Amino acid sequence: RIRAATEAAGRLARVTVPAWVAELDATVTVQDCRRFVDPAGGTFMLVGRFHRAERSHVVVVRVDELDCGAARDIILIDGDQWDEAHEALLFDLRAGGVDVTEEKLRPVHFRAAVEEAMDIRADHDRDAEDPTEILEEDGPGYPALALLLRSWMRTLPAPRRRRDHGHDGELDAASLSELLNLLSPPGRGRGLPAPRRPAALPAKRKKSDGPAPIYQIKVGLAGARPPIWRRLEVPADISLARLHGIIQVAFGWTDSHLHVFETPYGSFGRPDADLGHRASSRVTLEQVAPTGDKLRYTYDFGDNWEHDILVEKTLERDPSVAYPRCVGGRRAAPPEDCGGVWGYAELLEILGDPTHPEHRDRLDWLDLDDPTTVDPARFDPKVVTAALRQRR
Repeated sequence: RIRAATEAAGRLARVTVPAWVAELDATVTVQDCRRFVDPAGGTFMLVGRFHRAERSHVVVVRVDELDCGAARDIILIDGDQWDEAHEALLFDLRAGGVDVTEEKLRPVHFRAAVEEAMDIRADHDRDAEDPTEILEEDGPGYPALALLLRSWMRTLPAPRRRRDHGHDGELDAASLSELLNLLSPPGRGRGLPAPRRPAALPAKRKKSDGPAPIYQIKVGLAGARPPIWRRLEVPADISLARLHGIIQVAFGWTDSHLHVFETPYGSFGRPDADLGHRASSRVTLEQVAPTGDKLRYTYDFGDNWEHDILVEKTLERDPSVAYPRCVGGRRAAPPEDCGGVWGYAELLEILGDPTHPEHRDRLDWLDLDDPTTVDPARFDPKVVTAALRQRR
């Protein structure tokens, strides 16, 4: 045995160390950082060119704005192949009607944007109902490339400490509970009530189950008089995160505030342990709302735009139709930040009265010269469908 071990050790000693091992000690530098912006102003892609030991690689981080800005995937490209890949990408996007623009970023801002996208993706992956769904990738896969990219990010200037992904000016659950404690008289119920345990979430559709049918849903703005609503056709297995994006388009919202879906299976939105919200990207509409069921979608916890969502019926897929689409609706949606349903009613009253002391101020706020351009009765489902097609 000793002899065999000695011979084996001798063979190991003759193994040639690959040249790339020595390159691991070389310094990583960044040569160019860019952000690709879609027509809606959201980050579509982050690109950085890194250099080490005579080698150049381009890292591409695709960002999903409908999934809270999470990193969708990471692509590693040889530096000498980037120019060709860059031209092909822009050609394909513009051929599909999407005109992206490029912005140069300072390394510190590039690092901040990349790490934020990866951190949000990590939050969502931890909340995944089915851990296997985050591993269905060819090649090294996202987890391995994320580790590599994080090591490269540490060579760039460190950004300031970031807040958790959320919005300023909106109370979290802990702050709201403390406020209620301060306002409640002694002896009364204080703080937020303990949440009821939600029902167990049904299993997600499997690939072997075949394509999902189409849901016809009616989304109505609660409390609006006259009613404001949209009828939409969406795949039943659409994630709640993507449904959020569709509702934003259908009502003309700008996705500038927090949102949440309230379902019998819990609350879903941007993952937040304090608020009790799980990731909306990891649950589908058909899981939480069978045909005939309702759920509540709330946008902007200040103005409190509440939407009632009713799954009206299930349809067979039409191969000639591109989903999602809008097939009906009524009345224009209110402008963002106008104070909720009651604030919108007041706004329309002021716009209709040229003698009102706030008439001119409200026109300026809306960036309008003529109040007659505001038609609360106007709605065209074809306009919504066209806007949805641009976001695909």
